Amino acid sequence: MRNYEMIFIVRPDVADDDVQKLITQMEGVVASAGGKVEKVEKMGRRRLAYRVEKQREGFYVLFYVQGTGDTVKEFERRLKVTDAVIKHMTVCTDEILQRAAKFKALRTKQEAKRRRSKPAPAPPPAMPSAPAENAQA
Repeated sequence: MRNYEMIFIVRPDVADDDVQKLITQMEGVVASAGGKVEKVEKMGRRRLAYRVEKQREGFYVLFYVQGTGDTVKEFERRLKVTDAVIKHMTVCTDEILQRAAKFKALRTKQEAKRRRSKPAPAPPPAMPSAPAENAQA
């Protein structure tokens, strides 16, 4: 099973309880397709960067899902036929998470190497003694 982030935008004129019904319905779609919903984030109403279907605002919903390609296909198919949804996008995060873990391990390795090879700090230079005032010989 792979990890996916699925985000969709609901029209702003849809009531909050209808948005909750849509979220519950989409959770059921994922479960029936053999997937698992890790987390659902209701990101709230936000202004769109550009008009989508004559709308300037939308209600954003983000799903974190574990599933197969069939799970994603069914999820997207349901979003396409839902009139309240004006835009959606799916991103597979497996490669991104693996790459991030790889870079994190590399950074910790480099930090450990720097700490080992760093010489002990040199002691501060001694203060020169003050010259004697008006010392004449």
